[in-house]
Amino acid sequence: MSAEQDAPLSRADVVVDTAAIQHNVELLVAIAARSGAGTMAVVKADGYGHGAVAAARAALRGGAGWLGVRSQDEALHLRAHGLTAPVLCWLHLPGETFTEAVRADIDLSVATLDTLRAVIAAAAEVGGAARIHLKIDTGLSRGGATEEDWPALVGAAADAERAGLVRVVAVWSHLACADEPHHPSIDRQAERFQDAYRTARAAGLDPIRHLANSPATLTRPDLHFELVRPGIAIYGLNPVPEAATPPLRPAMTFRSVVALVKRVRAGESVSYGHTWTAERDTTLALVPVGYADGVPRAVSGRMSVWLAGRRRPIAGRVCMDQFVVDCGDDAVSEGTEVVLFGPGDHGEPTASEWADAIGTINYEIVTGMYRPRGHRFEVTGAPHPVRAVREERRR
Repeated sequence: MSAEQDAPLSRADVVVDTAAIQHNVELLVAIAARSGAGTMAVVKADGYGHGAVAAARAALRGGAGWLGVRSQDEALHLRAHGLTAPVLCWLHLPGETFTEAVRADIDLSVATLDTLRAVIAAAAEVGGAARIHLKIDTGLSRGGATEEDWPALVGAAADAERAGLVRVVAVWSHLACADEPHHPSIDRQAERFQDAYRTARAAGLDPIRHLANSPATLTRPDLHFELVRPGIAIYGLNPVPEAATPPLRPAMTFRSVVALVKRVRAGESVSYGHTWTAERDTTLALVPVGYADGVPRAVSGRMSVWLAGRRRPIAGRVCMDQFVVDCGDDAVSEGTEVVLFGPGDHGEPTASEWADAIGTINYEIVTGMYRPRGHRFEVTGAPHPVRAVREERRR
């Protein structure tokens, strides 16, 4: 499983296969193209833990025409690394200013009159029209203008466009239950969205529309409109467990190494709380990662890892920086690779299996890899493979 490895294993390795990201985006672009839609690849939260810059470059190679992130900081990070494709950011703080984003030609989501005023002020300072996407809340009840506030926002945006201060690029919203393809809220949201779009058109605007996230991209071609916004699917994780999906390939592998091997007698217990006791003499392997490294404590006693050619169960509780694996009577050596999750090609667990085991979603498993500190990130699969090592101070 380590054919591409060109350095000794570290304590915590996150290996990102950008060829897999490119493959997934190519599939999603082809699906959207059948509806006449373009594709915005969402690379927020450091590319869902995969590395935003590497993921963005792979997505653009796969045919995506847009990139999506949550904040100005994330968008400016992409610009600083030479990415010139259209980038939309959508989560703003009260009192935030937008001068640098407008100067960098970053598209900005606008859902309130206060935000619109701040964007207009930035455009006036820069001396050009700011690109904005007006967001309507169609039923998720997070960001976005309410139905009541929408006409005033649209009217003010139309005035600003006529004054040459903004360009209203799009009207957009976000679906609450698209991962349940038959949920009645999807059609209700779509109807509200179309009403909001008609209001924008009546005000003299000519925006594109985008509503479809990963699950809607895969299951609701009627909601593709002019642009789709896949996120988790570009990293190869299925967003619609109940539906058949194209052959997406997971892009992330999380691995460690055996730090210590010891033999214990039957009746000896392992880790905090002694929740696991050896039923026979057995060999234990210590793995030097834990919940400070993104290994959920809840996998204790519920998951296995891939070690020395087979799956082996986690014995006892996962600790902050280590856990123990039961290897039975097999000979296991210190320094042996341990794969916590990966694509599943060789029998190793997947991020989706981890999620299922602890009652969460695969999004949480992979995005948890960018928060912990001290990981080594290896990027593979690019036309000219580049090792991107990121050593960060432990939080």
